[in-house]
Amino acid sequence: MRLLILIGLLAGCLTCIGPRTIFAQPYGVSSGNNLMPASGGMGGTSVARPQDFLSAVNFNPAALTQYEGTQFTLAGTWAEPTFNLNQTASLPGIGVTPFSAKSSTPGILAPNIGMFQQVEVNGRDLHVGLALLSASGLGTNFLHMPQSGGTSSYLLCLELAPSVGFQLTDELAVGAGIFLGTAFLEGPYVARSAMTNDYALRANVGLDYDVSEETNLGFYWKTRQNFTFHNQEVLTPGTAGNDIHLGLPEQFGIGLANSSLAEGRLLLAADVLYLMWDTADFWKNQYRNQWILQLGMQYEVNDRFKIRAGYDYAENPVDDNVGTTGTAANNNIAKYTQAQFGVINENRFTFGAGVVDVLPGLDFDFFAGGMPRVSHNFGSFTSVNLESYWIGAGLTWRFGDMYYIERR
Repeated sequence: MRLLILIGLLAGCLTCIGPRTIFAQPYGVSSGNNLMPASGGMGGTSVARPQDFLSAVNFNPAALTQYEGTQFTLAGTWAEPTFNLNQTASLPGIGVTPFSAKSSTPGILAPNIGMFQQVEVNGRDLHVGLALLSASGLGTNFLHMPQSGGTSSYLLCLELAPSVGFQLTDELAVGAGIFLGTAFLEGPYVARSAMTNDYALRANVGLDYDVSEETNLGFYWKTRQNFTFHNQEVLTPGTAGNDIHLGLPEQFGIGLANSSLAEGRLLLAADVLYLMWDTADFWKNQYRNQWILQLGMQYEVNDRFKIRAGYDYAENPVDDNVGTTGTAANNNIAKYTQAQFGVINENRFTFGAGVVDVLPGLDFDFFAGGMPRVSHNFGSFTSVNLESYWIGAGLTWRFGDMYYIERR
């Protein structure tokens, strides 16, 4: 009965979430685990020993074997990005004249919600997770500037992700998951497009190995996920629209976590991620493949209170070769379009805290982070500067029961 109640809660949350844009800390347009309730305070580190099961579902499902009983997590993040664009040349082909302005996209909310259940099937222990994840998002809006020619871009992708982890040996765990994504796209020029949506699948597999009692090694691999937005771009009024192909990249990550210091109270973790943008429709013409280093720590002050900190270095994925091979007019349009998706920040800083048993069986996690302001020139006439700060929290209800299923 409790399992049915948790499924009902998750389904109710799914129906209450509308399309919000998640321009907080993505790598390119792909969100990592920096917005998860515990990992969010540790720079997203979570491949080997995640401190919340949502992070295991999103990165390494084999790490679900580190959790027991029944859990339900409700988490959310509020982000305040500041995106400034400076355009110094006219682009007659798309109706843009020189302007300088801040995107009017307001602060945004990113939800991450899920449930975990430990199940024994014919004497075999399975660890099952189901989550709704904010997988990708970006938004810029310059409709308040007539000179922009109606420039406004929105992308949102939410994933429903069932995953399972299984302890293969005493040291080795394996896991797998399926992501059913629903994505919404509008722009980059609203006068020539409408918001459309599509669905697509991607797979996720992971391994987790106990090197020792203090050290874990983890690995995951996600397939690419490509969407087709039918009739999304209308170039000439009164004609049929063009299909837009856009996706999320194939990616993999490896992580190491160790808790041998400070009598086991200090957890140190490091992840290396690789995002293969050349496998993602549309972005393969905007971004380069991207390496990311995530570093995180967690210190248990006592049995109930934990403090966390983290740092990420993510290569700037912007491909500066875009808009260098066509005519001058087409090159300038290509650079201007690319700038709308310019997540250019390389450094991210996070911190957080966790409290066990705020109420009996209820844990609370808090985190915050920021990407300091940086600038980038897209050709000779377009430049962008971007910064973003975010704050989030999560509540996790823990129950101790294990469910047993017997085949007949």
